[in-house]
Amino acid sequence: MSKSKVGMAPEDEAEATAKSSRWDSIQRCGIPRKIKIDEEKLRRDILIPEYLCKAMEDAIDKRDATVVGPSSGAEPSGGSEVPKAPLVVFVDFCSCEHRGQQMMRQLQQFISKGQVFDLLATKPSHFVQHGLTCLENLASQGDKCAEAIRQNLKIMVAGGDGTVSLVLKSLVELSVHNKKPIPPTGIIPLGTGNDLSRSFGWGGSIPFAWRSAFKQFLHKAVSNGVKHLDSWRVILMMHETKERNQSSLLNTLQNYDLTQDEEIQVQLPESKSFSEGVFYNYFSIGMDAQIAYGFHHLRQDKPYIAQGPTLNKLIYTGYSCKQGWFCTPCLKTPGLRGLDSILSLYIKRANKKTWKEIFVPPSVRAIVLLNLDNYAGGGHPWGYPTPEYLEKKSFYEAHPDDGLLEIFGLKHAWHASCVMAELSPAVHIAQAAAVKLRLEDGDSKEAYMQMDGEPWKQPISKEYPTFVIIESTPFQSRIISGK
Repeated sequence: MSKSKVGMAPEDEAEATAKSSRWDSIQRCGIPRKIKIDEEKLRRDILIPEYLCKAMEDAIDKRDATVVGPSSGAEPSGGSEVPKAPLVVFVDFCSCEHRGQQMMRQLQQFISKGQVFDLLATKPSHFVQHGLTCLENLASQGDKCAEAIRQNLKIMVAGGDGTVSLVLKSLVELSVHNKKPIPPTGIIPLGTGNDLSRSFGWGGSIPFAWRSAFKQFLHKAVSNGVKHLDSWRVILMMHETKERNQSSLLNTLQNYDLTQDEEIQVQLPESKSFSEGVFYNYFSIGMDAQIAYGFHHLRQDKPYIAQGPTLNKLIYTGYSCKQGWFCTPCLKTPGLRGLDSILSLYIKRANKKTWKEIFVPPSVRAIVLLNLDNYAGGGHPWGYPTPEYLEKKSFYEAHPDDGLLEIFGLKHAWHASCVMAELSPAVHIAQAAAVKLRLEDGDSKEAYMQMDGEPWKQPISKEYPTFVIIESTPFQSRIISGK
């Protein structure tokens, strides 16, 4: 961490840098921190009896959780040992240069096939709707083993941030229907950025010696405590148009109550459309989203040239150069100008009910609303402000469960590079409990947006503004701590 970190004492900074560098070097060498594990005890702690695995599998396959009694061929529960921390694992089969395939085989050999799910074959939502309901039905019929497993169940996700988010969104259904407890989720990082994994202590990548390391991940899932994570709802409102190019993370919303926001109610026409989505990591608009959009389409068109995190980052940098973001201080191209020409930013502070407009510096070409400690593969653009700086700016210390978003700006690609390398701070704009963006046609007919790494090109109407409302959801996710 550099001396440019906002308000950080040099001696603390040097110590933190040394610790981080030592640990990163160990990770790069693929030498995980050794934890002495009793493998037989670990298996006993997490192994679900076979008859329950079979019952859940049947319920998921048939999309029917109705259980009259133990399925044919199943053992009665009386003699079954109740595991201390029953565990199921979801594996992204295609992640990390197909290392997910090998990981899945190793997990199935160590635990059981009935507790390890391939995301291509079993959707997390089906597991929640039918698999967990099956356990609840068996428990209601007096099966004490099924009851204990439902109460103590934990989930591990072997994949990237997108895979983890998919599982967390499925578990929200339990909160909506007040079906508690909500199983906590741990992470085996197999993605490119792995910012969710980093933020909760699971690391930025799977070690090269992963064949032995995966047991340490399982051990942590059994032994470690649980933290919480905010989630944020995005509502996009615009004039109804045939032109749609939205993220797959956004779903059509039939209606939205506009009575509490007179500005939107007055300025949107009768013919309007609503979309909604949820994010856990970040929402952004501008330069970084445009680069991500180009890279995303390149990877779809030519998947063979985007193999592995290192090459992905090189291609990403190339797109920044191609689109001119390294030259923005010298160019006057309309598409490369600051966001203030098309965007107005409003926030609600903690415990406040009214919107306050926030000044957007003309030099800012990307605005990021960040929920986690990490961004874009382990960067810390918000930094670690001192208590004096926080008090001066009326900010709070940032946490993933504090009900606040950190809003910062990036000026151009050079600035973004320095921020990610921790040589320069990002532009601190605000902290907010809710955010409203108002977009209108200036020099550009579209705006680039992204949400948890999923970019899209949002058309901007000439006649009517487009609004984006971002507010916290009432349900926090439960994440197992990796430390």
